[in-house]
Amino acid sequence: MDLDVLSTPGHLISLAARGFARLSEARLKPLGFGVGHLPVLVALRDGKASTQRDLARFAKVEQPPMAQMLARMERDGLIRRVPDPADGRSSRITLTPAAEARLPDAIAVLIRGNCDVLRGFTDAEAGLLAALLTRLIANLDRVATVEASADGSGPNTDD
Repeated sequence: MDLDVLSTPGHLISLAARGFARLSEARLKPLGFGVGHLPVLVALRDGKASTQRDLARFAKVEQPPMAQMLARMERDGLIRRVPDPADGRSSRITLTPAAEARLPDAIAVLIRGNCDVLRGFTDAEAGLLAALLTRLIANLDRVATVEASADGSGPNTDD
């Protein structure tokens, strides 16, 4: 099958992702957040992560970019680091009260953005799209893991 590369799911998903990112950044900026902050903020709020390593895994990013983002978030008063009582070399990361107070508004902005761009989709279509993208992401993770194992790089070792 000879597909136009610009009509492939990968390209279309990339365009959609960039569009969502631009929209989200513009809407989150007045709240003092960036789109990349949200996985970190939600993970901290929900207790799913509290260290840089855990946050990098949760957000599916490498350690160096996570360290840079956390430094900016700390500078901007969104998080604070406290020494880990169990490991003096590590620190626990928590939300500041200011970030915690603004997080519900940020989530509402993102939900509203999703609703805006899915206007004209039925609930069933939106649900199917989410389910298909979830499967696609799982496949991407599986392929990346297999390829990393095959080339000897293995899983992320920046821990």
